[in-house]
Amino acid sequence: MTQEEVVASLPAHLRPFVQVQDYAQRYTAQDQALWRFIMRHLVQQLRVTAHPVYLEGLARTGIALDHVPSIDEMNACLAQLGWRAVVVDGFIPPAIFMEFQALRVLVIALDMRSVDHVFYTPAPDIVHEAAGHAPFIVDVDYAEFLQRFGEVGMLAIASQRDHAQYEAIRKLSILKETPGVQASVIAAAEQALTELQEAGEAPSEAALLARLHWWTVEYGLVGDLADYRIFGAGLLSSLGESRHCLDDARVRKIPLTVDAVACPYDITREQPQLYVTRSCRHLSQVLEEFAATMAHRVGGAAALRRAIAAGTVCTATYDSGVQVSGCFSELLCDAVGQAIYLQCEGPSQLAFRGREMYGHGTAAHSAGFGSPVGKLKDFTRCLSDYSVDELQAHDIRMGERVCLEFLSGITVRGQLHHVLRQEHRNLVLSFLDCTVTDLQGNVLFEPGQGRYDMAVGGAITAVSGGSADREKYPLYQPLASTHTQHAAPDPTLEAAYQAVLALGQHGNEAAAAAALDERPDDWLLRVEVLALGERAPAALSARAERELQALGTRRDELHDVLALMQ
Repeated sequence: MTQEEVVASLPAHLRPFVQVQDYAQRYTAQDQALWRFIMRHLVQQLRVTAHPVYLEGLARTGIALDHVPSIDEMNACLAQLGWRAVVVDGFIPPAIFMEFQALRVLVIALDMRSVDHVFYTPAPDIVHEAAGHAPFIVDVDYAEFLQRFGEVGMLAIASQRDHAQYEAIRKLSILKETPGVQASVIAAAEQALTELQEAGEAPSEAALLARLHWWTVEYGLVGDLADYRIFGAGLLSSLGESRHCLDDARVRKIPLTVDAVACPYDITREQPQLYVTRSCRHLSQVLEEFAATMAHRVGGAAALRRAIAAGTVCTATYDSGVQVSGCFSELLCDAVGQAIYLQCEGPSQLAFRGREMYGHGTAAHSAGFGSPVGKLKDFTRCLSDYSVDELQAHDIRMGERVCLEFLSGITVRGQLHHVLRQEHRNLVLSFLDCTVTDLQGNVLFEPGQGRYDMAVGGAITAVSGGSADREKYPLYQPLASTHTQHAAPDPTLEAAYQAVLALGQHGNEAAAAAALDERPDDWLLRVEVLALGERAPAALSARAERELQALGTRRDELHDVLALMQ
């Protein structure tokens, strides 16, 4: 499938987050050289220390060692594995990322890290996303775990702080990758992120799940404490940490259990401990153990309280299948703690099985939504299960005044205007001139507020993050790119790298030597000469080696580069 075909196959609300990889314009000759340098040394380091599937996975997912991968090349290979890939601009909202993953779509960052960030990049880049995440898709157990993680992640409740942290991390990564930004501006952004991370608020479901993602998908080890291999993408794409993580004195190793969600992480520094999973199948077992504690599995009043505490749009699902999406603000319970009335504020949506019900979108419920939960007095079954004839037998007729008394003491009185039915179920009863009161006589809804739409259901079986119908009630808008590093490439820099690369195809030695003359501080250009081996003239190779060593004595940041090449 071409990029355009893959994008067209996506749900409409996901398409705006996808970019098009204009390969020829996006990647410079220097980008290609940096890719070769990183992959050459990664493969050398990981040949023994990575999970055995790594090298096979690179080839089978369309990731070459000699050039930045094309998304079309990757999709041609991924299609054989039942996956697809799309390119995006930097960070995207975690919930959107998880939704892509649930659809078996790998999200690949467009950018190639800069030469200044060869060992670590503050923003997602194609090395991490492609060479880190893609190879293990060839392992069936891992691929199933990754997809299931996306499905669980889509349901996780995220808090307002989670959203603020995402924005802060995205802003900081952009600042660090933008040339010329003042140190004070970056420091202020770092401080803002630190304050969010150190706030005393209990972590949300989404935050806990992000920790599990970090310690498995990003920084996971597989095997046992005495004999383990690397499979986490963060390690597979890091020249430095893929070596350092093997030092047991420097990095503690812990058997993976669900307790990993209790361990926070710091993206700005090397990890002090890593978790070792027994196998890729074990990953799925740990994930399901955590998923069993989430609000979408727990349901009831406890789950609704999590949604209220989060302060974000969530979805409550009734046992009838009705779904209420909105920012939950209030919950009434009976004496034994059962939910009897829920209230949302702001735009709300009513859906059934993930599809918005006609006339019940955010336009109809822009000011909020409230509804009882539970069974009616003298009704042996949930109201949703009654036929039209049975409703009439209980004096519930269209156009007439109706009084519905719930076992909880909630009472709904008004003129029945409409009954929305689907799949032989009553899902929403709409009333005019309606008053809703609780057992103490407190008014929950009054006629002046307009039409009253009552969701039908006896219990809340699940509560999840986000809206039920994400097409009709999208919560995230793609942000305009603020990256500035992809201006037109420097033609002299391009020419210099092309001249050196041409040596491998019997190019002009004089042109390559002139390129070194023009770029006396470019260490990567000299590495490119050395990488040619016998294809480069001996004198030019000797010069490149000599000048590279000299640069290393003057520039501390090159010490790790030179150490890597020993």
